[in-house]
Amino acid sequence: MAVSNPKRKVAGYPPPLVLVLLYASLILVGTLGLKLPMATTSPITWSDAMFTATSAVTVTGLAVVDTGQGFTFFGQTIICLLIQLGGLGLMTFAVLILTMLGIPIGFTNRLYLREDLNQTSATDLLALTKTILRVVLLCELIGAAILAMVFVPEFGVQLGLWSAVFHAVSAFNNAGFSLYSDSLSHWVGNPVINITVPCLFIIGGLGFTVIADIWRLRSWQKYSLHSKLMLVGTAILLVVSFASFAALEWNNPATLGGLDWPAKLWASWFQGATTRTAGFNTVDMAGLTDASSLMFMILMVIGSGSTSTGGGIKVTTFIVLVLATLAFFKRQTTIDVFGRRIGPEQIVKVLALVMVSLSIILTGLFVMLVYHEGRFLDVAFETLSAFGTVGLSRGITAEFDSLGRVIIMTIMFVGRVGPLTIGFLLAAQRPKRISYPAGRIYLG
Repeated sequence: MAVSNPKRKVAGYPPPLVLVLLYASLILVGTLGLKLPMATTSPITWSDAMFTATSAVTVTGLAVVDTGQGFTFFGQTIICLLIQLGGLGLMTFAVLILTMLGIPIGFTNRLYLREDLNQTSATDLLALTKTILRVVLLCELIGAAILAMVFVPEFGVQLGLWSAVFHAVSAFNNAGFSLYSDSLSHWVGNPVINITVPCLFIIGGLGFTVIADIWRLRSWQKYSLHSKLMLVGTAILLVVSFASFAALEWNNPATLGGLDWPAKLWASWFQGATTRTAGFNTVDMAGLTDASSLMFMILMVIGSGSTSTGGGIKVTTFIVLVLATLAFFKRQTTIDVFGRRIGPEQIVKVLALVMVSLSIILTGLFVMLVYHEGRFLDVAFETLSAFGTVGLSRGITAEFDSLGRVIIMTIMFVGRVGPLTIGFLLAAQRPKRISYPAGRIYLG
């Protein structure tokens, strides 16, 4: 009885609410850590520390302090840890620690882990968690080793190794934090950087369930419907964004115009891949054409995969929206894909998620424009980047006043943990006692 009472007490709180509070607590701890004198090269404000901690925990990458110049090795280490914890999920690390200590994982903790990983079932969560951690550590180690071949010869062993580790962690978690003021623009034509970094954030952006399918099943026929949709959708978006960016920016002197054609192709590939959630860049975002900026904003809203380290409404959500629209025009009442049927309850969840996301985006954008009038494109780009936890910026992040920072921090936080809360609200079922006859309304 003594063991069950605490569980009942903890279980009285909705798992999504507990996770939101955990993420908020991590931001608070990170803020305190970054405000320490040993964490910065010169004193920073509490606003700077909280904004940086929020951006790191939400794996966004928007920065008001130069990460490489404004923070010491200690401060950069804190940011790196915040990225890792925020990207992979606090409960995932908690399960790892408990497992290492030999402490059994209770049912309540499994519920929290289920919410953190956005799963519908609490079974097989420990196996999924262990698979995730193996893949994550393996990818980050391989990525750091490859990046070290570029950074070590250029910056020396100590700085080069740290740069490789930091950027590998930041890339896999789709954080976009870089130790260099121009992100990775210095290596715009370097094949190693342009292959390794995108591979890391593409894998991280697929989602943990997809990674687990690939790791354990290794057969297209055995993959779940979610994994198939995610892999196909990601491939299509990568091709479309790469080709579109190259076509729109090829002769733009502010981006691709001054590069030779191999560097133009590498830059087009990198920007096309990074836009949906990663936040790194190898060209100046402020130099984009309006058409490219609009394309980027659309891709940032779409985001990455469910249960991934990225944000946005998610690729599968976008795919279901497209499939539902096509089914309507074909006068079909069901959606069938890859030999599976997508149920009406999932379509309703998609519509609700999109409506809530659009409401958050438009509300945040409206309030931002009230106080930052005259820079619509820059503010809209920043707002959508915050919601999608992307981190790309047209260079106005540091110009926001206190209210602007609070709004952007709120959008980043909602963009990261919002789907958990939305999922809980959508899952709350209250059966109706009264049934009404069907009515007709005219749409369109």
